[in-house]
Amino acid sequence: MKLFDEQIKQTLKSRLERLENYFKSDVIFFHGPIYPTVEKVFRDFIEKLKLEKSEQQSLTIFLTTPGGEVETVEKLVEIIRFHYSEVYFVVPDYAMSAGTIFCMSGNEIYMDYSSSLGPIDPQVLNEEELVPAMGYLDQYQRMIEKSAAGILTDAEFLILQSQDLAMLTAYEQARDLTITLLKEWLVQYKFHNWCPSGNVKY
Repeated sequence: MKLFDEQIKQTLKSRLERLENYFKSDVIFFHGPIYPTVEKVFRDFIEKLKLEKSEQQSLTIFLTTPGGEVETVEKLVEIIRFHYSEVYFVVPDYAMSAGTIFCMSGNEIYMDYSSSLGPIDPQVLNEEELVPAMGYLDQYQRMIEKSAAGILTDAEFLILQSQDLAMLTAYEQARDLTITLLKEWLVQYKFHNWCPSGNVKY
């Protein structure tokens, strides 16, 4: 069994070295939801990587995620950009919600014909589960408009009454943060070498 494990490690190391040579960068893999609990683990991992390869200024992230919290994405980007000047994202399968926002902080995004990015809909923690903020805000606004028009049903009135205003505020803050980060990151990283005419500046 130990020999089998060692063979797996050597194969992974060999494949990783090939990827690093191809992208001319450090290479990491991120697979899973983007929760606040990953921040410290991610920071420690990146710091250890930089200690081992301090000369490398580029990082390639192979990302597969159903999404998560935009505040966590902001923290992960701060960690990465403290250590690397160039960041590339590779999406083999999917990077949804906050994962899509994460990709927008990169200088390049690589996908194939079956890869997917999702709607930029930040998720927020509601009790014990993550829920899409924009979905709640859209439905809330729709019911407000129906109420103003006098066509709100009794069932919708009960739903509207049960809404937690503090949570709705948290949803709005997540939405606003997403918009702010996208405006900042797309200009600073993804389109930093584009001219106003649309031509690439070399």
